[in-house]
Parts: sequence; structure tokens; C-alpha cells
Amino acid sequence: MTILPDPIALELNQPYPLTPEQVDFYQRNRYIKLKHVLSTDTLDYFNDAITRCVNNLNTETRELTERDTYGKAFIQTFNLWLQTPQVKALVLSKRLAQIASDLMQTQGVRIYHDQALFKESGGGITPWHADQYYWPLQSDKTITAWIPLQATPLEMGPLEFSAGSHQIVTGRDLEISDNSEIEIQKQLRVTNFPHIIEPFDAGEISFHSGWIFHRAGANNSAETRKVMTVIYMDKAMILKQPENANQQNDLEQWCPGAVAGQEINSPLNPVVFSY
Repeated sequence: MTILPDPIALELNQPYPLTPEQVDFYQRNRYIKLKHVLSTDTLDYFNDAITRCVNNLNTETRELTERDTYGKAFIQTFNLWLQTPQVKALVLSKRLAQIASDLMQTQGVRIYHDQALFKESGGGITPWHADQYYWPLQSDKTITAWIPLQATPLEMGPLEFSAGSHQIVTGRDLEISDNSEIEIQKQLRVTNFPHIIEPFDAGEISFHSGWIFHRAGANNSAETRKVMTVIYMDKAMILKQPENANQQNDLEQWCPGAVAGQEINSPLNPVVFSY
């Protein structure tokens, strides 16, 4: 018995060839948007599967007005790949993992973890931040696939990037908050890094590195902005000693049993693509 419909299973196993120009664009800017990564049928299938999973995992019961900025930004659920075989097939798919490996120019990638980010109608901004503040990972060979489960116009709050801002060190010590929005925005105003704000077509996926600064606007539409993300790291990634409480929490949650100074090789961090 197959887990997925045959056409979807085949699609997830097919490579998505990147041009040298696309790889170069990513290396310079540390983000890229790629069209037609997933077909409409595949996107609709995983929209249903991931929505069911999020509904089962979500414990948020407060109204938006009762939450802080982080809570208003999205409903956040983690490691959905452990919940259902359907979502596992997407998260561990060779198609996405090979893109991640090729963009980072590594010999393969592991999963760090996945998370669904559902920004409700009326949900607020996602403040400026760099993801790797939260990660106890020694190198910058990390990348996140940001997978909108529907076409995402500007009014829904698509992901925005400060292209090339991985070169900025100021702001790397800030967690997502009102303060990170203010302080990082101040820093970006005095740089020449382009601020990229664009809609996403259905099936279009972005990939961004752990140290690039990014944000998202509020969802001013009548629908929930549904996004699935998969975070990949170099298959040879070394765990570093956590530098803040968030990194310590991440170590315990997403890399159980891993030892600082050694390659991460826990059951939650399988290699999903290798040359």
C-alpha cells in the first residue's frame, strides 16, 4: 500500500535542476525564490494533510488580542513529520533536500526540524530576525525551505528578505520580538541591502540561510496564510555549545543525545539527501 498517490510520490522523488546562475544568486544573497517546485495537485494534497496535522497539534486558544507580538504572528507547530506518514513524505523528500544541498553546495543534508507557520486572518507581523540565533549549530551551512501551501499575495504577509544581510553581525543576538523589529530595521536602513517584498505563486518556494535577516507582514486577508517549513543543515554539521537559553532548548528538543563538538546524528536528524 502506497502512502501517497503515485503522481505525488513520483514528483517528490524527481530532482529539481538548478542552474549555475541560481546557485550563484543564492550564494550572494542567501535567499532564492523558485517557481514550480510543487504542482497544484501536490500543493493541494499537502495543504489538506498539514492543515489536519496543525489542527490536531495546536494548543493556542487565546484570541489574537490576548497574545503578544510573537503569538499574533502565527500558530506554530513542530516536527509534523513525526505525526503522519503523509507529511513525513514531504519533509524527507529528495526533491526538496537536493535543492537545499545544491544551494548550500554541500555533499548532503540532514533535517534539523520542521515547523508549520499558520498566520491567521488578522494575524500580525513576524518581526525582523535571523533564525540561527536559535540554533546551536557550528557552521552557517543551514537553510530553510519556506513552502506556502497556497498562492500568497502581499496582503497575506509573505516572507520578506534583506538580500545579502547575512554579512551583518549586529542583531544576531536578538530573538523574535518588538525589539528585534525595531533594532534590526534601524541597522538595515543604513545598509545597501535590498529589501525584497514579493508575492508567492502557488507552488513557488523560497530557500533562505540561517543568518539572513527576514520578516513577514500582517495577514490582512480573510484567509489563513498556511506555510510549511523544513530546516536543513549540512549532513556533517557539528553541534556547538549553546550560547543562549533558546539554543539550549533547541538542543534538547531537536538534537536529543547530540554532544557539543561532535557531528549531529540523532534519530530526529536523519540524512535525507547525500551525493
